[in-house]
Amino acid sequence: MSLAALLAASPALFTGTCLVLGLVVGSFLNVVIHRLPVMLERQWRAQYADLYGEAPTLPAAAPERYNLVVPRSACPACGALIRARHNIPLVSYLWLRGRCASCGARISPRYPLVEALTGLLSAAVAWRFGFGWPALAALVLTWYLVALAGIDLDHQLLPDSLTLPLMWIGLLLALLAPVLGGAPVPVGLRSSLIGAAAGYLSLWSVYHLFRALTRKEGMGYGDFKLLAALGAWLGWQMLLPTVLIAALVGAVCGAALIVARRRSRGVPIAFGPFLAMSGWLMLMFGHRLVGLYLSLYPR
Repeated sequence: MSLAALLAASPALFTGTCLVLGLVVGSFLNVVIHRLPVMLERQWRAQYADLYGEAPTLPAAAPERYNLVVPRSACPACGALIRARHNIPLVSYLWLRGRCASCGARISPRYPLVEALTGLLSAAVAWRFGFGWPALAALVLTWYLVALAGIDLDHQLLPDSLTLPLMWIGLLLALLAPVLGGAPVPVGLRSSLIGAAAGYLSLWSVYHLFRALTRKEGMGYGDFKLLAALGAWLGWQMLLPTVLIAALVGAVCGAALIVARRRSRGVPIAFGPFLAMSGWLMLMFGHRLVGLYLSLYPR
C-alpha cells in the first residue's frame, strides 16, 4: 500500500502526520515572522538610497546577506549558532528548558507557541477535511494566516509579499477546482472573484469614510488585501461574518487591554490577527456558523 493510500485510509494517521508537519512548518514560520520585516526594511532602505543617490545603509553589525535561509539562526544574546539538535520543534525548547544551550539566556516562549499553534491548527484542518486537495489547500491558507498574524502583531504590517500571493493562490485554486477533481476551496470561481473584489473594496470604503469623518486612519491597506485574499478563498458570502467576528473579538480584546492599563486609548491595535483568526474559523466552520445564526430567525 502506498503512503497516499495509507493516509487516505486512516484519518488518525493523516491527522497525526499533519500535526508533525505543522510543527515543522511552524518552526519555519518563526523565521518568516522574524526575518521578513527586516528584509523589507532593507529593501526600503535600498530603494530610498537609490532614489536619492545615496549609499544604502544597514543597521550596525548587520550581515550583508540576509534572507529566509542566510545567515543561520543564532542566539540573539551570545551569537552562538543554533545546532540542528537544538532546533527540533517543541522538543528542543522543553529539553533546554527554554534557555540557550551556549549562554543560558532565556528563549522567547513565542517560538514554541507558534510551533504548537501551527501544529494544532494543521491537525484540526486534517481532521476536518480529510485526505485530499481540500486539506492541502486549507493547510496552505492556515500557514499563511499564522505568518501574517505574527508579523502584524509585532510590526502592525501585513506584507504584500504574503497577502497578494495568498489572494492569487485562492483565485487559481478556484479556477483549477474542476481539473483537480474536487474543489480544494469551498467556493466556485465566480464567488471567489467577487469575494476578492468585495473584500478589498469593502474595507477600502470603510477606511476612507472613517478618515473623512475623523481625519484619522482606522486601518492599513494590508487589511484590505488580507480580506481580499480571504474573499478569494472563502467567497463573498463569508466576508460579512468574517469582518463581524474579527471586529467583535478585536473590540473585546482592545477594551480588555485598556481596562488592564496595558494600552492607552490612542494606541492602535493590529486588526490583521483578528481577521486571520476569523477567516480560519470561517474556513473550518463558516457554513455551520452561518446556518446556526439563520436558524435563530425561523421563517
